[in-house]
Amino acid sequence: MMRGRSDGGQKKRLIASVCVVALFVCFLFMYYGSSSQGASALEYGRSLRKLGSSYLGGDDDNGDAKQDDSVTNAEDSLVVAKSFPVCDDRHSEIIPCLDRNFIYQMRLKLDLSVMEHYERHCPPPERRFNCLIPPPSGYKVPIKWPKSRDEVWKANIPHTHLAKEKSDQNWMVEKGEKISFPGGGTHFHYGADKYIASMANMLNFSNDVLNDEGRLRTVLDVGCGVASFGAYLLASDIITMSLAPNDVHQNQIQFALERGIPAYLGVLGTKRLPYPSRSFELAHCSRCRIDWLQRDGLLLLELDRVLRPGGYFAYSSPEAYAQDEENLKIWKEMSALVERMCWRIAVKRNQTVIWQKPLTNDCYLEREPGTQPPLCRSDADPDAVSGVLMEACITPYSKHDHKTKGSGLAPWPARLTSSPPRLADFGYSTDRFEKDTELWRQQVDSYWNLMSSKIKSNTVRNIMDMKAHMGSFAAALKDKDVWVMNVVSPDGPNTLKLIYDRGLIGTNHNWCEAFSTYPRTYDLLHAWTVFSDIRNKKCSAEDLLIEMDRILRPTGFVIIRDKESVVESIKKYMQALHWEIVASEKVTTGSELDQENEDGENNVVFIVQKKLWLTSESLRDTE
Repeated sequence: MMRGRSDGGQKKRLIASVCVVALFVCFLFMYYGSSSQGASALEYGRSLRKLGSSYLGGDDDNGDAKQDDSVTNAEDSLVVAKSFPVCDDRHSEIIPCLDRNFIYQMRLKLDLSVMEHYERHCPPPERRFNCLIPPPSGYKVPIKWPKSRDEVWKANIPHTHLAKEKSDQNWMVEKGEKISFPGGGTHFHYGADKYIASMANMLNFSNDVLNDEGRLRTVLDVGCGVASFGAYLLASDIITMSLAPNDVHQNQIQFALERGIPAYLGVLGTKRLPYPSRSFELAHCSRCRIDWLQRDGLLLLELDRVLRPGGYFAYSSPEAYAQDEENLKIWKEMSALVERMCWRIAVKRNQTVIWQKPLTNDCYLEREPGTQPPLCRSDADPDAVSGVLMEACITPYSKHDHKTKGSGLAPWPARLTSSPPRLADFGYSTDRFEKDTELWRQQVDSYWNLMSSKIKSNTVRNIMDMKAHMGSFAAALKDKDVWVMNVVSPDGPNTLKLIYDRGLIGTNHNWCEAFSTYPRTYDLLHAWTVFSDIRNKKCSAEDLLIEMDRILRPTGFVIIRDKESVVESIKKYMQALHWEIVASEKVTTGSELDQENEDGENNVVFIVQKKLWLTSESLRDTE
């Protein structure tokens, strides 16, 4: 112990200590002063870490692009918003509205026999997370398309149980740091390409190509596995909505999206699929473990609703082979059901049968009175999907469609820019449609010019248009190697049927809730007046920003086109979200795309890029 220190020295040290503590307290207050919401995020996600101590910033391999001086100066002058804490590592794959932990905790009374527990159940506002979703340990920028079709980084989706469980079916194989996809499936061990060619041959399509010279464009693959069927259809200019629930094979859709294949988390449960009537030319089920006979054929009738006139249902299953007593019984009952639905067998070979839906109402009208299933009520809207329960009834065609004897669609790719047959349902003219198509073509060119310093031909693959309207943004991207999930709000005109008529895909969604996808699944989000819309609904822009960050891949982009005041309010979150401003450009008032802006306020195109970051725990695990 040292002696001889003066009282004055002790006082100085005391004063210095008090100053240090005071500065530290001030720092904490400034850093976390307004972040009380984050501490009350998810009840099962309370273990949050301070972002300042767990954040590692990193840039993508494109290098730093020099920003426009005006953007930099604007960023410097912003009032910086609070920082967001980081969610617990356990929640790196959370899907808020499809979270079984939430269902268990809330003790929701759901009927497991009809798959209600796989349907959407969103947490109330007070239970929403208010933290950033961390990537898993060792996360890397995803492999680029088209190479990603066949391999992904194992660290990005560290789940290999499917490789072991389906090892005899060639779904996926572990190869060092990667997982590869040989193209196999439960019913097509020798490759989806051969299986697809076989189906085309069964239907006598020219050159064994399933697109039937452009007449077959949109496909629904139910119980899709890791979506290799949809992956191999892309080469034939066929786009597939690969659909599977977050079930015991819970990462199948995550693998599909990581590969760059269109896919969506959904289930045939109690509610209609989020697609309008007459959306798909072909529905497919390869041993998809669905009991099609349950509830008076309810699920098969839902497929009938979304199939176009003359559309096909390809069913590959042992029941179609009917070699034992149980399979024979199922086959007979299913054959009787589809016959009453007026489907006919187009072709049957071994364990695959392809049924075809009628072109007109003639067969429906010729059935005996009282035949089950009945026709749906004449006042029922076949395109209403938001929260609408499925009905065990047949959706007949309108008088116009019955007279047309088919969908009236041009072959692909002409249908992309042809006036959709259902355009008149909205009172839209062909001239308006053509102008919308051209305007968005110009805007997409402008967007890519603004991103030119950051973007290459293969930089983005999975794109979402958060407010798609007629799908013209997606149509403008036709010549780029991308696919677009077109999202239409259930609150406005249900233009999703126009999008499907154009040979594109999409879904209904309300942006006051979380989207049905895994974290880190989209490379680019396009938000045209989306923030103004949710402001009008009294929903939280902050919640939406956190949700966009959840579904955006690290190094991915967000394009926001909205009122200048809205964009200014968003800018203050850039540092908290770890988004980097790429470009900001005012749009001249009076543009037809901005005609809803009645107060004369300028609109702004605001483009940002999400940085790649890891938590300190992830970094340590990586090392």
